[in-house]
Amino acid sequence: MPVSQIANLGVIGAGQMGGGIARIAAERGYRVLLADINLASAEAGKAKIERSLARGVAKGKVSQEHVDDTLARLVPVGSLEDLREADFVIEAASENVDLKLSIFEKLDAICAPGVILASNTSSISITRIGAATSRPGDVIGMHFMNPVHVMKLVEVIKGLRTDEETIARTVALAEDLGKVCVEARDIAGFAVNRILMPMINEAFYALYEGIASAEGIDAAMKLGTNQPMGPLQLADFIGLDTCLAIMEVLHDGLGDGKYRPCPLLKNYVLAGDFGQKTGRGVYTYEKGR
Repeated sequence: MPVSQIANLGVIGAGQMGGGIARIAAERGYRVLLADINLASAEAGKAKIERSLARGVAKGKVSQEHVDDTLARLVPVGSLEDLREADFVIEAASENVDLKLSIFEKLDAICAPGVILASNTSSISITRIGAATSRPGDVIGMHFMNPVHVMKLVEVIKGLRTDEETIARTVALAEDLGKVCVEARDIAGFAVNRILMPMINEAFYALYEGIASAEGIDAAMKLGTNQPMGPLQLADFIGLDTCLAIMEVLHDGLGDGKYRPCPLLKNYVLAGDFGQKTGRGVYTYEKGR
């Protein structure tokens, strides 16, 4: 059942991550206000969720009644102003610091006092995001993993001025969504991406230096270390643009040359080859996958 203080959960970003967060929240009984750059984008995000749930019905994993109830709780909105009635907001926009600072500055003016403003950022400083508001005590990191409806982890990141009550309420929400929380310090990359992204970056260096083919690198890591997905395939799934953005945050934030983004990764992004979402990255994908 929903956490009692949250009648309306705001989610910003109707893409892969925001849509996933909105979906599991609506499935768990929350009324979700799903916002994007305009109403059409938010409605497209809801339609994508509907298609995903319909596949679950076809496979016998969920009932049509469950789908109908879930969709009834998903309300697409076309503006941050429409989140005025939200009791808790989770931002899941692109991993761009200027964009996130702008969103949080606006949310600070829109949302009622005491409303928690959480960011799904995978690497950007929560302290910096909180400083863009007049309520840094209510600002927190709530980093979901992709795909949200499958992965159990949520990283909870406390900024320098995040209140203890904010942490407790965020953990309560995450656990009510069926997640397991790990608290991480507000240092570039937090826990997951501090470890994962350098591994992915090193895989690009291995490809760049001709140590093995892409298929060979992925097979070596899958069969040699029992990972379910090779690092280059995983990078395509995450989005090469996102991987590069996180590596740049690590490099800038920690000032260590070992976090220097691989030139090959940069070139893929310059070419517009971001992975599955564009149909081409390290590998090529069927259109629409």
